[in-house]
Amino acid sequence: MVLAAGLGKRMRPITDTMPKPLVRIAGKTLLDWGLDSLEAAGVTKAIVNVHYLPDQIVAHVAHRHVPKIVISDERDALLNSAGGIVKALPLLGAEPFYIINADTFWIDSGQPSLERVALAWDGAKMDILLMLTDLDSATGHCVGTDFLMAPDGGLRRSKGDPAGLIYAGAAIVDPAIFKDAPAGAHSLNAYFDKAIASGRLFGMQMRGSWITVGTPDAIPQAEAAVAGALARAV
Repeated sequence: MVLAAGLGKRMRPITDTMPKPLVRIAGKTLLDWGLDSLEAAGVTKAIVNVHYLPDQIVAHVAHRHVPKIVISDERDALLNSAGGIVKALPLLGAEPFYIINADTFWIDSGQPSLERVALAWDGAKMDILLMLTDLDSATGHCVGTDFLMAPDGGLRRSKGDPAGLIYAGAAIVDPAIFKDAPAGAHSLNAYFDKAIASGRLFGMQMRGSWITVGTPDAIPQAEAAVAGALARAV
């Protein structure tokens, strides 16, 4: 599930005329950075939700064959992260699935991070497994950390503790967590907190460079980070 329906208000004026997932970094759209990561992990089908300037995203993904793109249309109402997933559940099926944000991306060092997340998944003890990164590996992030990780990978909120890790915009979730979910707009954060309370939220730290682009003036910084990461990977 690729979350691509947001308004991208902080990216204005660029997003006055295009949805944020189609902003290009180093010649590639944010959306394609994410879809390429899914392809590298062996994903064959991706559900992409749309709301703001949706026709542009629909037209853009029409050329992709791997993964095969299925559109979840939210033109009538913006449903936030969890609401968009709940609407798309009939398309996603009953097995655990990836969630990725369409406005952040990463460049792996070594084995693809999404493969590592899949290998770390253990449905017997996990409801949600988050991909995480540290502050030193992040570009464009300016709001502190999200989680503290125990030696066994269990997570709790870091409340900004600099020793914590950042949610890197990718996860595996068990769709059973949405069993009694409301149909309207609501956030994934509530599900993270429920999983923490039941001891079923876990994390895996990625290896590589993670990049988020919040405002237009962050684009040059992001492009420099991509160039540096690709140079190191050679």
